[in-house]
Amino acid sequence: MTGLEHRYPGPEAEPYGPPSGSLADLLERVLDKGIVIAGDIKIDLLDIELLTIRLRLFIASVDTAKKAGIDWWETDPALSSRAARDALAEENARLRERLDALEGAAEETTGAVR
Repeated sequence: MTGLEHRYPGPEAEPYGPPSGSLADLLERVLDKGIVIAGDIKIDLLDIELLTIRLRLFIASVDTAKKAGIDWWETDPALSSRAARDALAEENARLRERLDALEGAAEETTGAVR
């Protein structure tokens, strides 16, 4: 035999990499690791920029997003009942402070005592 041996893969070999798996496996992998899709759209007319749209899409599970430091849904009142309650409580406190300040100013000008 010569120094070069040609070996062809048998049926047990995987010449094109590991099997792709199912769609569920792929989705689980993407949600576990996360995937980022980014792109820019620019519309110019005669070298004048009319519109620029920057798109950033991060697809991941909630746990993966939290690990990446993304948790905006927890503080958005439209998406979180706790955030909505906190926003209402904060607004209520601000309104009470304004009311107290206005009542105090009204008492000073009229000299009335409550």
